[in-house]
Amino acid sequence: MGRGDPLVKAVVAALAAGPMIGIGPRAWSEPTSLAAEVKAAYLDKFGDFVEWPQSAFTNPSDPFRICVAGADSIGPLLDQATHAQRIGSHPIVLVHLDTVEHGSTCHILFAASSSKQSVAEDLAKVRGDPVLTVTDAAPDPAARGIINFIVLSNRVRFEIDEAAAMQSGLAISSKLLSLAVKQAG
Repeated sequence: MGRGDPLVKAVVAALAAGPMIGIGPRAWSEPTSLAAEVKAAYLDKFGDFVEWPQSAFTNPSDPFRICVAGADSIGPLLDQATHAQRIGSHPIVLVHLDTVEHGSTCHILFAASSSKQSVAEDLAKVRGDPVLTVTDAAPDPAARGIINFIVLSNRVRFEIDEAAAMQSGLAISSKLLSLAVKQAG
């Protein structure tokens, strides 16, 4: 868990900042809004709080792949957040995907809808693989990842489905679980 407690500090700061700077519903829909910045920061830090099975890496220096599938409104922000970062001994590599295929080499997959593949289809392609799936405010249970972003009181928060994580061979730390608004499963 290489970078450890910075997630807790960054998350608390981001959650507290929303109401103080007067973020309203319109700001949450803008691609460069604080909400997008918070989501990118979360995606950058989630890997520090999840354990992958040894089979997810062939050697200690393999890259840690954060994949973004579909509408990529947070890509540039995530590029900045992950630049020259590591998860343990693994350098972070950001991968932009048009579609998700079986046998994906992603460690974290942020799935957004696209004209080529739905979020539910993206998730089905990696279900059971050691991939931390993250989705954005998915009301449909078939389109919710292990972590699902939601907006509550103009704040970006997230739900965690710990049972789905375990089915994928992932162990989520109690620190990250404690930050979730509710835990499904």
